Amino acid sequence: MKGRIFKSTGSWYEVLAEDKKKYACRIRGKFRLDEKKESNPVAVGDYVMIELENEVGSITEILPRQNHILRQSVKKTGHASVLAANVDQVMLVATFKQPRTSWGFIDRFLVAAESFRIPQVLVFNKRDILTQDQLEELLPMLNRYESFGVATQVISAGFDSDISSVEKVLDGKTTLVAGHSGVGKSTLLNRLSPEIVQATGIISDFSDKGTHTTTFAEMFQLNEATFIIDTPGIKEWGLVDMEPQEISDYFPEMRDLRLNCKFGARCLHINEPKCAIIEAVEKNQIALSRYESYLSMALGMDNRK
Repeated sequence: MKGRIFKSTGSWYEVLAEDKKKYACRIRGKFRLDEKKESNPVAVGDYVMIELENEVGSITEILPRQNHILRQSVKKTGHASVLAANVDQVMLVATFKQPRTSWGFIDRFLVAAESFRIPQVLVFNKRDILTQDQLEELLPMLNRYESFGVATQVISAGFDSDISSVEKVLDGKTTLVAGHSGVGKSTLLNRLSPEIVQATGIISDFSDKGTHTTTFAEMFQLNEATFIIDTPGIKEWGLVDMEPQEISDYFPEMRDLRLNCKFGARCLHINEPKCAIIEAVEKNQIALSRYESYLSMALGMDNRK
């Protein structure tokens, strides 16, 4: 029987099967990963085949994935962690303060999704605590992201009486929702459905960081065709298996311009002569913050947190 992984707790998986029932399942034997260094062979969102015995299931096969989104494993060096599979889009929940989400972290997340051609949504939460000056600083940056295809919103998940703008973006799709701990991700999810009861945490006065409230990735169904995948709060985002020469491909505002570089595909856009990317930065056609994010990735520097 075919099913889809709704929750992963490490050794047990919750699977929504074709009969509309959920079953606790375990993996039968070991799956070959075609030499891929992935720390979790089965991920939330995977379609699988299961066999049942006394209402307990065994996962016998992982069906081919449409896509998946990876980040560096925090537990196994050199391995990747699959956050979710078979998603239509990703939504990053961020905050301008309490805690502040760095543009470097945002760009790394977007680049990871863009590398699999997965559409991206960027939602800044906690609008209610922003001053007018802070809002005027944030909005031009979001307009930049909108200009190269990232959908953006600014909301107050805990205070807005109407969150239909978020519901509209999610409708009819499977969406991975991610963000730092403390950005209000769980508060937003709880607003979306009465069946979602995710624990919410508080912000530490000492560190200005949130406390982890989501432990395992889990999928929720909002209606017949709408699914959201909640993920544990992410402290940092490490890219997986990307060569420096390909990273500019995943910055949409750089992708076409790079063809005009003197050294073409060999150009790393760092200090090469007649580089179209550097010229665009100097003309403010590419945001300096985005270029700095690109450099940190291409040079192996760390601006993830």
